[in-house]
Amino acid sequence: MSMQEDTAPRFVLLQMRTAPDAALHIDADVRAFCTGNGTALALHRAAASLDGSEAYVYLKSHATKVADGNGIAAAFQAQCDWASDVIASPLEPMLAIAGASTGERPRFHYVVETDPETGWLDEISRWYDTEHMPGLAAVPGCVRAMRFLNRGAGPLSLACYDLLHEDVLGSPPWLAVRATAWSGIARPHFTNTKRTMFRVVAEAP
Repeated sequence: MSMQEDTAPRFVLLQMRTAPDAALHIDADVRAFCTGNGTALALHRAAASLDGSEAYVYLKSHATKVADGNGIAAAFQAQCDWASDVIASPLEPMLAIAGASTGERPRFHYVVETDPETGWLDEISRWYDTEHMPGLAAVPGCVRAMRFLNRGAGPLSLACYDLLHEDVLGSPPWLAVRATAWSGIARPHFTNTKRTMFRVVAEAP
C-alpha cells in the first residue's frame, strides 16, 4: 500500500557510528531526545548493528514539514556521547506490509540500501512493490516490511525488514523469494549496495 497520503507520518533516519557500549544507552537516550523536542519527533525504531559499530534511529513526525536535518543531527550528537558522525536524512515512505508474524515483537532489523542503476528505478520499484517485499513479508518470522526513498545521504532505496530471528534470512521460504526470475533481472542493477543486520534496541509502543 502507498504511504504518500498527507496523513502519513514523515520519517527521519539518524545514522551514526557508535561506541561499544552504545546499545546499553540507546533506548533511554533516544526517548529523552524525543521528549526534549516536545511533540515534533517520536521514536519509531532504534537498532544497533551486530558488531556494535553503528546504529540507525528512525524518528517520525506528523508535522507538515520535518525540521532541519542538520539541526536534528547536531542536537542528537550533542546529547548522546556514544554517537559520532551523525547524519539525518528525510525518508519518503513508499510501502509498508504486515508480515506473517505481525503482532509479535521483532528482535532483528535487516536493511538493504541501494542506488538503482540509471534508468532502473521504476523497474526495481515495481519488483519491490509487486513481488519482492510481499513475498518476503509472507515468510514466517517476518513481522513487517517497509521501503523508503532516502532523500538525504542515501543510497536512495532503503528496504527494511523486522524479523523475529536473525536466521530468517537463511530459511527456505526467504531464499525462494530471493531466487525468482524477476529478482535475477532486478538485482544486478543495484549499485552502492549496503546490507546490514541490526538488533532492535528500542521501538515505539
